[in-house]
Amino acid sequence: MMHANAELLTRFYSAFQRGDAETMATCYRADASFSDPVFTALKGAEVGDMWRMLTARAKNFSLSFDGIEADAQQGRAHWVATYLFSGTGRMVVNDIQASFTFRDGRILQHRDQFDLWRWTRQALGAKGLLLGWTPLVHNAVRKQAAQGLAAYRKNGR
Repeated sequence: MMHANAELLTRFYSAFQRGDAETMATCYRADASFSDPVFTALKGAEVGDMWRMLTARAKNFSLSFDGIEADAQQGRAHWVATYLFSGTGRMVVNDIQASFTFRDGRILQHRDQFDLWRWTRQALGAKGLLLGWTPLVHNAVRKQAAQGLAAYRKNGR
């Protein structure tokens, strides 16, 4: 029998496949945190808003997931997102390992790990290939993502 937190992760990723950010957001606690190589330190409502923004802007999007394991305290999953990066019109296949902690039947902490240089090579093309490994490009990608989320939140989505 699947643990309730494994069912929670299955619900989360199934909603993600459908582009249902509202259901995704309900999987988190109000005091949740999220980080990945781009969005490094989101808290609370920022987490749900990030998913709302990303699903609203997604073009040619598909997602697969597997490897869901969870117990009362922690969990993990593997997922692959394929989408058109709007900034350059290039297709990206992002292979991600996720880890979670839970409290009271919801996600408390969510950490996604992926190769940011691999992402920049796909999303940015030659610039990503030549400079995508540098802190300068990583920080520029993070800054642009943070500004995009701030504008999304300010403008009422």
